[in-house]
Amino acid sequence: MRYSEEEAVLVTGGAGFLGSYLCDRLVESGRRVVCLDNLSTGSTENVRHLLDHPRFDLLLTDVTEVWEVETPLTTVFHLASAASPPDYMRMPVQTLEAGSLGTRNALHCASEHGARLVLVSTSEVYGDPREHPQRETYWGNVNPIGPRSVYDEAKRYAEALVMAHHRGRGADVGIARVFNSYGPRMRPDDGRMIPTFISQALAGRPITVAGDGHQTRSICYVTDTVEGLLRLGDHTVTGPINIGSQEEVSVLNLARFVRDFSGSRSEISFVERPEDDPHYRRPDITKAGRVLGWSPSVHLDEGLRRTLAYFMNRHTALAPEPGEDRSGLFERGDEADERYGTVQGLGRGDHT
Repeated sequence: MRYSEEEAVLVTGGAGFLGSYLCDRLVESGRRVVCLDNLSTGSTENVRHLLDHPRFDLLLTDVTEVWEVETPLTTVFHLASAASPPDYMRMPVQTLEAGSLGTRNALHCASEHGARLVLVSTSEVYGDPREHPQRETYWGNVNPIGPRSVYDEAKRYAEALVMAHHRGRGADVGIARVFNSYGPRMRPDDGRMIPTFISQALAGRPITVAGDGHQTRSICYVTDTVEGLLRLGDHTVTGPINIGSQEEVSVLNLARFVRDFSGSRSEISFVERPEDDPHYRRPDITKAGRVLGWSPSVHLDEGLRRTLAYFMNRHTALAPEPGEDRSGLFERGDEADERYGTVQGLGRGDHT
């Protein structure tokens, strides 16, 4: 596929939840965007409103396969990976390969174009932390053979590979460690906390809280996360840099907050806590503030209000029961079966 000769930004995993917002911001800023995705967890619905845009191209390709982009690139944002536990446990090998082969391919692409590569890593590299809050200097406490390791170690390896290219080959790289991003466009069957709690609350089902619910998370609204990634892309700092909110909340209180905020009468139901589930999660974002001038601006109540409105308008179907396989329930588009091609001209659709 040949693109125009103007410089572009490549976003791997750009049809996913976070990637699609990144594509939005880049296009809005006047940049040309090449979105690479195989739609294994992403959806054309997330970028449908961009498909007719002259500065946007969707390349349906697996990041682990051989691919190239002929348009001159200034930046490569590498997000391609399953990101929720049900997804990466359903695709363990693919998740590890996205972090290894996919990162290698993204680095090769960036090198060919003389582009900066931004690796979108994760707070999961800290594992079940023994340091709180988590600073970038903390090495983590990760079980390398546990069920979550397919995601945790994929990202840890990706960070190591990126730094090897930086030190050994002079690659221009930046590493962002993203903490629990949320917002509209999350799938109801995503398996992560917020879409699960909201779907259950709206359906009047019991809200399932793992363990006793005293474990904590710090959740960051998606537009704030994207702003941090863009600033890292425009900077020369290598990182890693934590991108997340310091609004720490217990899982139980978050479930109650979602229930009360939605006006639901759902009961709280406690279920078995997953193996290696982290006890605490809160970033130290001092470095992001000092280096990037970044801090989140959307507070939890406002972010949840926006997310609830989206689910009420678009996804009122019930969330799956624990252990129930409903991966095909929510439409991902007929294009999900296509591979190694591009999708254009499907119409913009009305995106909430």
